Amino acid sequence: MPESVENLEIWREGIEVAKLVYRLTKGWPREEVYGLSSQARRSAVSVPANLAEGVGRGSKREAARFAKIALGSLYELGTLLHLAAEMELGDREQAEIIRGRLTILARRISSYIIYQEAKDA
Repeated sequence: MPESVENLEIWREGIEVAKLVYRLTKGWPREEVYGLSSQARRSAVSVPANLAEGVGRGSKREAARFAKIALGSLYELGTLLHLAAEMELGDREQAEIIRGRLTILARRISSYIIYQEAKDA
């Protein structure tokens, strides 16, 4: 993996969030394996994956575009975690901790997008 991606703080945080989501969803009911669990995991993995793809494309415009996709996945994940809490799935406290991290990460990704777009102009 290119070193520049690993140096990106929002990418590293995305990796950590994805790991937390995997741990959280392990405790969800078995009938959710192909439903909410799978969807939450895919959206969590999509965050750092899209950030990496954007960096790998080699332009500020593409970095911003893929960061916007990552941000969309982050909001999707937040919604899925909210729904899981409403359905009383798994560890509610851990889900809230993750949702708090999502809020911070969303701000950081938004700032990254603004920075990339300003550099592209």
